[in-house]
Amino acid sequence: MTREPKTFEAAITSNDFSVEDYCGTSYAAKLLGLSVATVQSLVEKGEIDAWKTLGGHRRIALQSLNSYLAKHSPQLSRIDVHPKHRLRVLVVEDDEATRELYREQFDSWDLPIDCTCMSSALDALMDIASMRPDLLIADLSMPGVDGIEMLRSVKRNLQLAEMQIIVISGLPPEAVAARGGLPPQARMVQKPVNFDWLEGYVTALVTANARWR
Repeated sequence: MTREPKTFEAAITSNDFSVEDYCGTSYAAKLLGLSVATVQSLVEKGEIDAWKTLGGHRRIALQSLNSYLAKHSPQLSRIDVHPKHRLRVLVVEDDEATRELYREQFDSWDLPIDCTCMSSALDALMDIASMRPDLLIADLSMPGVDGIEMLRSVKRNLQLAEMQIIVISGLPPEAVAARGGLPPQARMVQKPVNFDWLEGYVTALVTANARWR
């Protein structure tokens, strides 16, 4: 018998709720040494606690991962759930192949990265305030609500003032400036993405994250 994950509303109104206590499905799979599909199945069966964001993305309780390990693999070490030891990354990209490339790259780096990929700016706007990523990587040219509109909304949210932003775009800087420009903390990178540079940038953020949290 499967059990639907708790709703976003039920989780976030709980007295003991903290966004730091949750991670994405891919990161949970990496911590447990299981496939994403297996973790999703465990969530549906109720063996791992999770909730769904407004955009439909699962967030998994980190403490429940330790409970699962204690029950099924007691010989394995407990998972370090301290938030300073992981970097929360949100990638907003409408192209599926590019999203998959980001996932593959992040998985290949030996870094504590909790990455969530979303296909639209609208999904990101629904979830970003609750997820509070440390780093946002966004395309600008997307159907519907585009990246520039999304960043305008993000800029008005004081809870996200410390979030780092990397904008990936083929647009020339003057075209972006003509549309209102980017938030002060945003760094614009021209397509295609240089993943060697991105790995170095993310590594520096992981180090700074651990130092200052």
